[in-house]
Amino acid sequence: MRVDAHQHYWQLSRGDYGWLTPQLTELYRDYMPDDLAVLLSTHNIQHTIVVQAAPTVAETVYLLDLAAAQKTIGGVVGWVDLSAVDAVKQIQTLCGYSGQANRAGALPGEEYGAGDSQQRMLKGLRPMLQDITDDDWMLQPQLQSALTFMAQQKLCFEALVEPRHLANLKQFIQQNPELVVVIDHGAKPNIGSGAFTAWAEGISAIAADGKTYCKLSGLLTEAGDDWSLASIKPYVDHLLACFGPYRLLWGSDWPVLNLAADYSRWCELTDRLLSRLNDAERAAVLGLNAMKFYRL
Repeated sequence: MRVDAHQHYWQLSRGDYGWLTPQLTELYRDYMPDDLAVLLSTHNIQHTIVVQAAPTVAETVYLLDLAAAQKTIGGVVGWVDLSAVDAVKQIQTLCGYSGQANRAGALPGEEYGAGDSQQRMLKGLRPMLQDITDDDWMLQPQLQSALTFMAQQKLCFEALVEPRHLANLKQFIQQNPELVVVIDHGAKPNIGSGAFTAWAEGISAIAADGKTYCKLSGLLTEAGDDWSLASIKPYVDHLLACFGPYRLLWGSDWPVLNLAADYSRWCELTDRLLSRLNDAERAAVLGLNAMKFYRL
């Protein structure tokens, strides 16, 4: 079982992708399930986790509708303003939303929004922490009711952070022991500049809790135009040393990946980077960990 634990779909006409501008020429077009289907088939990837790309509830509903129609989508990581007064109500509504379309392969009348967390298509929420000016935002008391409800609903917290956030993220995790947390893109180390020590220490401190997960994704776009296996390997080796092969989730970050390389190149590269693992460990990183983490 192989799972892509981090990819995106977007439709420009929806109009809520503030970061997606014409200057990002490779990305400034629609990316939809048909664009990814051949790649998933080629690399024998059975499921994907689709992650929000806009800070709106409307986009989360849009992704849930896509999930209702696409059997390859195993789950959706959406967005809610966790500091909003009605955040719990918004999350509750999304948990019960089953999509406007009939999910491919579903039995007539079968619900994929309501019910237990394995059937529910909403698997987690991701505040776009990297874009929030206040690095302390995640520690504000206003979030607590939403975070408590997320933990009760078995929704994961996706930490889209950079190295500057790691000290606060460690405190956040300690303050929310019942909340399941995964770090996106290895916390986006600045591989292109060779920055390593501060990032590595922050990652080690968080991983020591034995429960936080991390995604092996998004590293190529942090490595600069002249990236190589040699430049990325120390970072991947450190993530493996800290989280081990059973708390790392492989993901593509497609189509953002296309800024640095294509899908097949990333698959080939990660196969080489994971080659020292045994068969069971590779299977865990490449899919089984995501199956467990997202309760697929």
